[in-house]
Amino acid sequence: MGVNLSGLTEPRNVELADLSGKTVAIDAYNTIYQFLSIIRQPDGYPLTDDKGRVTSHLSGLLYRTANLIEAGIEPVFVFDGKPHRLKSETLSGRRERREKAVEEWQKAVEEGDMKKAFSKAQQTSRMTDEIRDSSRDLLKLMGMPCVSAPSDGEAQGAYMCSKGDVWGAASQDFDSLLFGTPRLLRNVTITGRRKVPGKDLYRDVRTEVIETGEFLEELGIDRKQLVDMCILMGTDFNAGISGIGPKKGLKLIRQYGDLESVLQHLEMEIPEYEEVRNIFLNGSYTDEYTVKPGELDKDAVLEFMTEYGFSQQRVSSALDRIESSRVANKAKRAQRSLDSFF
Repeated sequence: MGVNLSGLTEPRNVELADLSGKTVAIDAYNTIYQFLSIIRQPDGYPLTDDKGRVTSHLSGLLYRTANLIEAGIEPVFVFDGKPHRLKSETLSGRRERREKAVEEWQKAVEEGDMKKAFSKAQQTSRMTDEIRDSSRDLLKLMGMPCVSAPSDGEAQGAYMCSKGDVWGAASQDFDSLLFGTPRLLRNVTITGRRKVPGKDLYRDVRTEVIETGEFLEELGIDRKQLVDMCILMGTDFNAGISGIGPKKGLKLIRQYGDLESVLQHLEMEIPEYEEVRNIFLNGSYTDEYTVKPGELDKDAVLEFMTEYGFSQQRVSSALDRIESSRVANKAKRAQRSLDSFF
């Protein structure tokens, strides 16, 4: 889940077409979880093939990636590596919430309450080895660059953006800001009218851009202070101090300058806060990656997707869109280069 800074941010809404010509690092796990959550049947069960294998993520990856390329965006998918030891408590808590949601989902189905069933089912998504591997296999067959992060995919995406290898880092979580991305994109892979999880409400979801430098300037703090503020609130790597949210945390950091001074004022402790701070400021990265797209193996993708029960005609149509968009995008880039020359 990461930290919640939505109450402090004022993102700029954009259309996907506004990002034409940009290369974007996409948090693969974050995106796959989104697809597993929302691409479901009315009773909450995910899409599956005749062998019982979940296919919701494959549907999302194929068709949404086609939309991105059609808009002129080149995605680079960054996969998580081994989680840091300090994240174990967070992961354990997620498993417990997921198990509880499974029970509530099954009960709602038995009672015939499909709205509740769907809502609870959205909270049961989990990353299996098969889902991870099939996602990576499909993306590679499509020619999409895939990066294996040493640890958090968001940290790696932020690093790639800070180097200028990608224009922005895309994730639903705000942790990318703490990891140092110059630019965070939200709602890149999911837009349109979406149901609010756990509520009978719908909202329009639009792609957002947050410029980190502008964000920090508006808050009146630097990145290290932002990290300290979030450690006070609680992150995936530590439990925060009860009662401290974004606004109170910001006020304390502004007033006292850093985490140590705030803790001294409050006469409280946060175990291993120096290690948590170091995770965000000096995380684990790799330079072994490419952002250059490979070739689309159309026949292999068709064989792969039909093996999972997808319609050959629909898959072929999506691949045709990718091919034609790539040709058109290449022509546009060549024309821009020619125009700039003159």
